[in-house]
Amino acid sequence: MSELTLTVMRLGFLAVLWLFVIVAVQVIRSDLFGTRVTRRTARRSEGQRQPQQPQRQQSASRRGRGGGRNAPTKLVVSEGSLTGTTVALQGQTISLGRAHDSTIVLDDDYASSRHARIYPDRDGQWIVEDLGSTNGTYLDRTRLTTPTPIPPGAPIRIGKTVIELRK
Repeated sequence: MSELTLTVMRLGFLAVLWLFVIVAVQVIRSDLFGTRVTRRTARRSEGQRQPQQPQRQQSASRRGRGGGRNAPTKLVVSEGSLTGTTVALQGQTISLGRAHDSTIVLDDDYASSRHARIYPDRDGQWIVEDLGSTNGTYLDRTRLTTPTPIPPGAPIRIGKTVIELRK
């Protein structure tokens, strides 16, 4: 082989090696620092808290008209970085996770991007379902493997965050 061919092969190999190192550093950086969930969480929780007040008044007026049903009317975060956050239950599916489009965005290292969902069934009960998360979803210290009905007041634990259904 000529000297020029060997030099070109060496430079090509060196370029591929540096490309590999740069990609490896980017992957490690994204694993360590992740996405900027905290900024979106702050904006989203502020945006959710303001419209919550009229929704709570609506659900209170519905309770007065509909009789004394024991159905829960709100989802409350009782532990974790979002403690005190309340979401009115209006028959829609509530998604939980680190993804910015989740209903409740969890700023928790132990939560997956699409961790769990809570939805109503046809009987009016609320169901919690783990969406294949790495660290699991727990209902009253029991790890969920199938969609499970949620009794009012039972803690749902996702990492450091605890969520409860309340009246």
